Amino acid sequence: MPPEAASLAPASAAAGLPAAWRAPLAALAVAALALVTATADAWGAMVHQWWNIDTYNHLLLVPFIVAWLVALKERDLARLAPQPFAPALVAVAAALGLWVGGERLGFDLVAQAGAVLALQAAAVTLLGLRVSLVLAVPLAFAAFLVPFGDEIIAPLQSLTADIAIALTRWSGVAARIEGIHIHTPAGLFVVAEACSGVKFLIAMVQLGALVCAVRFSRWRVRIAFIAACIIVPILANGVRAFATIYVAQIIGAERATGFDHIVYGWIFFAIIVALLLGAAWRFATREPETHGWPLAAIAGWRWVARAEAFRIAPIGAMLAIIALAAIAALGLLV
Repeated sequence: MPPEAASLAPASAAAGLPAAWRAPLAALAVAALALVTATADAWGAMVHQWWNIDTYNHLLLVPFIVAWLVALKERDLARLAPQPFAPALVAVAAALGLWVGGERLGFDLVAQAGAVLALQAAAVTLLGLRVSLVLAVPLAFAAFLVPFGDEIIAPLQSLTADIAIALTRWSGVAARIEGIHIHTPAGLFVVAEACSGVKFLIAMVQLGALVCAVRFSRWRVRIAFIAACIIVPILANGVRAFATIYVAQIIGAERATGFDHIVYGWIFFAIIVALLLGAAWRFATREPETHGWPLAAIAGWRWVARAEAFRIAPIGAMLAIIALAAIAALGLLV
């Protein structure tokens, strides 16, 4: 339905929600419940990681950020009416297949990605192509619900050790390295998993993606900022490790380690974030509510209008998703 026609849809005075949205949103809620129930093990593992593993504590903010991004598009959404999009059911099935494959093979990351992707695909199915394009940023940002980072801890430990030993030798402190073990006159330093900087890195990438979506409009700026959000935390973590080693030569290894945890945990991270944002803010060319594709631009894409011919009733889309979830759950048990 074009925006002009959608704006004429009657509204529910009681709920403050256009009548055209009520059935698709209700169907989406039921479909989401079915998907989460079917993939409960994956969601349970994700919630455990968000809540109990400090590397992923910041992922608890993702649902709130997604909700904020959706709220920013309220005016555009009020001009549209959801048109459930039948072809997106293929994406729901593929996502559930990914979840089943991950569970069968014991790859938690794959299973969790499939569980999240199934919800994203269900939203596209029940809200329709045009609405999903308007909500492309929050839908994509929901991918950060998947805890990722354990896979890169070992390489980050090695990188941190290499940077730290190079700076330590440059400073004049005699040192030698064996893997992630650095021997100095003050004692042995080990670049443990907690010192790899993975928490800092993935948090910065998430922040960088959000800033790129809501503040930058030029792709060169976006690419440069994301690159900075990857490179700077890695280098900064190496400098932090070196600083700990260097300070230890003066005040002792035990006191230096305590100093490292306090400074890096609360001060150093904040300084790096502030410097990155400060350096990039002069390139901000858009307001947050203009994130994603403009409604006028989407309305001019002929392929969208043609694709919307493949529509399905909300109840039919909901029942199809429930059936797919049941088939995937049963397939996992066979």
